[in-house]
Amino acid sequence: MSLPDYLHTPHGRRIAYHQSAGTGPGVVFLGGFNSDMGGTKATYLQDWAERTGRAYLRFDYSGHGDSSEKFEDGCIGHWAEDAACAISELTEGPQILVGSSMGGWISLLMTQRITARVAGLVTIAAAPDFTEDSMWDSFTDTQRAEVMEQGVTLLPSEYGDPYPITRRMIEDGRNQLVLRSPLPLPFPVRFLQGTDDADVDMSVALRLLDHATGPDMRLTLVKGADHRFSDPEELGLITAAIEEILTKIAP
Repeated sequence: MSLPDYLHTPHGRRIAYHQSAGTGPGVVFLGGFNSDMGGTKATYLQDWAERTGRAYLRFDYSGHGDSSEKFEDGCIGHWAEDAACAISELTEGPQILVGSSMGGWISLLMTQRITARVAGLVTIAAAPDFTEDSMWDSFTDTQRAEVMEQGVTLLPSEYGDPYPITRRMIEDGRNQLVLRSPLPLPFPVRFLQGTDDADVDMSVALRLLDHATGPDMRLTLVKGADHRFSDPEELGLITAAIEEILTKIAP
């Protein structure tokens, strides 16, 4: 595996990335919460992009993977800043955003903040507003007290060490919500969701589909797929969604 390149942001953070040159519109992968750009979906898409000659970018948010900062010092707002900076500085022209889990939320924020750069959107188990609707709403009184009084609570994870959920993350998340106000998506959009996802319930995908507005929006439910969405058939659905969008936006 080659070493990453680095982008220094105006916010003083160092963002690690891998980029493949190719034709546009390019594809940008936005990863999940406490994940990194070395995951199965991110590297699969790079292989696909290199085979097809498509421009491609994957990167680590600050506090993730090879980027600078500590995870517990970050929040949705910081990671959205990282994404906007990476897309704006490292890519040219319109891009198709592919957002996985938290990356789905970040990609929706990008449609509002760098609207002119977004030509299409694919989400995989998108988790918009999860700090409020999934975390805070499900926290016990003890966990809420730890967040507010001690500044952090540790949330168990089946993927490894517990996640430190900070007061900053919860309070900042309330400034990034996308399901409480109009969410226009004026380009081709494909939402992918597994029915056996234990981390993002299928109801979230249905709520997102119902809430967002746009001329070309589809939700594909994959029976039996879990949150990883990384077996060969599921990975094929991701590239099929990208390719379908490309046929719709090609000049």
